[in-house]
Amino acid sequence: MSHPTTSSSSLIPGSFSRRRLLMGSSALAAMGLLAACTPSGSSSSSSAAPVDVSTDISGVGDVTLTVWDQEVRGGQNEQMERLNKAFMDTYPNVTIKRVSQSFDDLQTTLRLALSGDDAPDVVEANNSRSTMGAFVAAGQLISLDPWISAYGWDKSYSASILSYSSYSADGKTFGSGSLWGLPQVGEAVGIYYVPSRLAELGLEPPSSWEELTEQLATIKAAGKVPLMLGNVEKWPALHVFGPVQGAHVPADDVRSLGFGNAGASWKTEENLAAATQVQEWAAKGYFNEGFNGVDYDTVWQDFSTGTGTYLIAGSWLAPDLKAVLGDDVAFMLPPASKAIGKPATTGGTGLPFAITSATRNPNVAAAYIDFITNADAMKVLADTGNVPINDTASFAADAGGVVGEVMTAFQDLTTSGEVLPYLDYATPTFDQVLGDALQQLLDGQTEPEAFLDTLEAAYTEFTAS
Repeated sequence: MSHPTTSSSSLIPGSFSRRRLLMGSSALAAMGLLAACTPSGSSSSSSAAPVDVSTDISGVGDVTLTVWDQEVRGGQNEQMERLNKAFMDTYPNVTIKRVSQSFDDLQTTLRLALSGDDAPDVVEANNSRSTMGAFVAAGQLISLDPWISAYGWDKSYSASILSYSSYSADGKTFGSGSLWGLPQVGEAVGIYYVPSRLAELGLEPPSSWEELTEQLATIKAAGKVPLMLGNVEKWPALHVFGPVQGAHVPADDVRSLGFGNAGASWKTEENLAAATQVQEWAAKGYFNEGFNGVDYDTVWQDFSTGTGTYLIAGSWLAPDLKAVLGDDVAFMLPPASKAIGKPATTGGTGLPFAITSATRNPNVAAAYIDFITNADAMKVLADTGNVPINDTASFAADAGGVVGEVMTAFQDLTTSGEVLPYLDYATPTFDQVLGDALQQLLDGQTEPEAFLDTLEAAYTEFTAS
């Protein structure tokens, strides 16, 4: 959902950010998603005036480039600081004014900022319909098409990766048209565990989805918390439901639902099985007490300091968990279910960096985006514990520990598993619809059938339009 984040973290100043969650260049290609949707390479579909493209920004005079991002945690923050410093060292005439805030705060403030007189130049914008799609439709972003060939982004990024940040100029079509942003990282939602805690319970990491569900009952019976979840912000439950859905629902159906493409339905036996299972987990007390009223950051930090057995969460948490747990933390993909036969989980690209239509220096902004996403930047991302969007496998061995496991898992998912889209991509309001519906489902306030009715209504209303 592309999505996470929230309250301020005790590990770094400011708030945490969500994910995104995201994918290496072989990743989405392996999915076969929108593979034919290569951006045109021209600016004809952009709502902005034509740009006189130049990649030489050393002679543009003194420029201050205001950049808004949500890279607030540990390794995320470090990579931005290092890359920003390197950019200013390379271009002394450019000063980066960085504004960093949590994913949730950015979602709120960015909508207001882009409609005001003091909008930033470069922003990290969720590629969902509700954010990037809406900004494109409102003419608040500049298409990156003019710079694709100039910087060779069509060579360094696969066509299917670029499709995740591609929209028609009116924002209605997702996955084709013009390019509006570039992501730095790949994401996958998986399962964190502490090997020593499993050993105390006489357990090994589960090799199948069915074994995982059996273990939850065993852990609960032993007086331990099987699953950690902080869901006051509502989006974290989407990251738990995604793998559950992936264990029951064919990947192609999930993709159609997640991308808001007509032809699928929420009201199927497989989706009912997924909704039923996640509600049963809550009813049986497999989650920590009061999970719907606790924030995301608090819960993953509690997990890092000794509470809980499993944490279903995004790959972006690996550096922070390693900082506390050292070598006693591990990451695995949700194990394959018998029904699906291969690992299937939520993943994709991190929030792409986009140029706003308010910028007075589009070539400087484009140069900045290229600088923080090029091959050298991928090395910095890997060094700081992030999952580089390109050439992911080449960094796994050197990373080691849980960060290396995340990179390996990401590579495995994108080559032999099923990468599923963040479900909030589906419609401009699906983050709210699904977030509310999941809270009610987990609280037992609604039955699985009614839960699916709610989602089906929102999905079909959008696809029909």
